[in-house]
Order: sequence, then C-alpha cells, then structure tokens
Amino acid sequence: MSGGPRHTVPVDVHLLLRRDGARGPQVLLSRRAGPVYATGLWHLPSGHLDPGEDMVEAVIREAGEETGVLIAAPDVTAAVTVHHRPPRGGSSRIGVFFEVRRWTGRPRVREPDRCDGMGWYPLGALPEPMVAYCRAGLEAYRVGAPAAVHFQQPGDPVEYAPDGTDRTRLLPGPPPTRPLEER
Repeated sequence: MSGGPRHTVPVDVHLLLRRDGARGPQVLLSRRAGPVYATGLWHLPSGHLDPGEDMVEAVIREAGEETGVLIAAPDVTAAVTVHHRPPRGGSSRIGVFFEVRRWTGRPRVREPDRCDGMGWYPLGALPEPMVAYCRAGLEAYRVGAPAAVHFQQPGDPVEYAPDGTDRTRLLPGPPPTRPLEER
C-alpha cells in the first residue's frame, strides 16, 4: 500500500429492466433531457447512491422515481460492473448494472424535466445516440462479461461512437469451477 490518500469514486446504479420480445430480449431506455449530463442521449434509468442506502435500495428507489415501477429486492440481480472515466471532468466512477425481470406497474416518464422519452429496445439493436458509458455496460451484459473498463480521454464524445473507436474493454469472469462434490 502506498500510504497516501485513497482513491474514492462515486457509485452509480443502472436499471436493466428486461423483458422478452418477439425478436429476443428488450431493455427499457430513457432519453435524457433538460439541464443534465448527456441531454438528448439514450440511457438506462439510473442514479447515484443516497447516503445510508445500499445499491439494491438505490436501484429500487431510482426505478420508482424515474419509471414508476415497483420492484421487490429479491427480484434484483447483479449483471455488470463498469469502471468509467468520462471525457469531461476527469474523475472516474463505478457503475453497477442490475437486471430486473419482474416488477409491478407500467414504465412511464416520471421526471419530465430530466427525461423526454422512454421505450423498449432490442438488446441487439439499441438506439442512437446513446451514452457511451451506458452502451459499454449493455455490451458487457449482452455478451455475458461480468465487468468492463470504459476510460474515455479528454475530447472523446459523450455519445457512443459506432465506428469502432469506443474505449470499452470487456473483462471476462473466472473460469467455471467444478461443483464441490467433484473436488
């Protein structure tokens, strides 16, 4: 250990509200609006931890605030973790993406000052323009990677660039282990 100050980062929670569509899995996305980061770009419903709450409580709270759906804690599963550095501001953050397949209520825009659209999109055909950080988490989720690093450089666009210049590095999980009875 270096003995110097410890690195600290904000924690974001992202809601992967998932349903099965006619052509495969779909996720709920919202379009950011107003005086917020990435206005006009598609993103998952998301937010920050409030003091004293855990990540599951945070994603359940954000789901209610942004979409109106009610989620029970046992229906929240961990999907992907992304270590991200935005192109502006320089400070990195950790984003934890949670999959939810069961909820109560119909998703709708609950914060029109921050969101001007919401819809279901096939996981394999996401809309543009999309926040690059969110797209990195969705790509990791789509291929089954448990984590990704998405460190943007100053001057990179906030939106995902489909031309192959995206800075996402997917991290594989550990190899499958044998059941305890076989060891």
